[in-house]
Amino acid sequence: MFFLFLGAIIIIFSLSLSKANPNFAAFGKTGRLLGIGLIVVGLATSCFVQIPPGVVGVQTLFGKVQSGLLTEGLNFVNPMVEVNRFDIRTQNYTMSAVTNEGSQVGDDAIRVLTADGLEVVIDLSVLYRILPDKAPEILRTLGRDITDKIVRPVSRTKIRDNAVYYDAVALYSSKREEFQQKIFQTIEKEFQNRGLVLESILIRNITLPASVRATIESKINAEQEAQKMKFILDKEKQEAERKRVEAQGISDYQKILTSSLSDKLLQYEQIKAQKELALSANAKVVVMGSGKGVNMLIGQ
Repeated sequence: MFFLFLGAIIIIFSLSLSKANPNFAAFGKTGRLLGIGLIVVGLATSCFVQIPPGVVGVQTLFGKVQSGLLTEGLNFVNPMVEVNRFDIRTQNYTMSAVTNEGSQVGDDAIRVLTADGLEVVIDLSVLYRILPDKAPEILRTLGRDITDKIVRPVSRTKIRDNAVYYDAVALYSSKREEFQQKIFQTIEKEFQNRGLVLESILIRNITLPASVRATIESKINAEQEAQKMKFILDKEKQEAERKRVEAQGISDYQKILTSSLSDKLLQYEQIKAQKELALSANAKVVVMGSGKGVNMLIGQ
């Protein structure tokens, strides 16, 4: 567009100069040719618009939003229109208590009051994208800055509205998934009405008050000690049971051995031992006596 206006100005100036002074006729001709060349360049650059991948273009003509969309690639347009580009890819808006971690500098976490009156700090990421067909309406009703007008205020408000139904500890532990699902549903509805698609709500961190954290840590330590003591008691019981079974086994063995021993069995075992000694190359066996009075002398 700049070249169009510049070329037109040069042509008008050269014509006026040629009429005012015929001596500048050659200069006027050169000026006209230059002006025409600039107009051609201006038309070429103004009539073709390149849209990158993941982006759509919305045209406005004299402040009025046009309905047609420009998609990725080279597009032929009216040289008088202005093209506003909208990124339709997934975008991430993070609100964090850590400096330089969120979309805004400084502590941008969400502070909410829970059902038990405690203040909880929530770090959150919102993943969303623009519906391409809704881009003209978004430009008409909201403009280009949708994060500060829709994403940020709607997310923070809905999180605070839902947090009041949960206790701080439940929000931190057992009800965390339920809370995340509930705020997703409420925010998704608001985004749909504005031409946005909510892809995901990610609760990155929930920070409880220091007093609540201390109470939870004490409870956890007490539970761990109780589990440790239960383990020790169970182990002692198992060891006592093992010793009882072992003692019972020894007792049963002694009873069986006592009841099974007899004179004939002892005599038989004695004969077996004597035979083994007699077959040994390095042993000498002397048997003395007979019957129950058998005595055995073993020598090397």
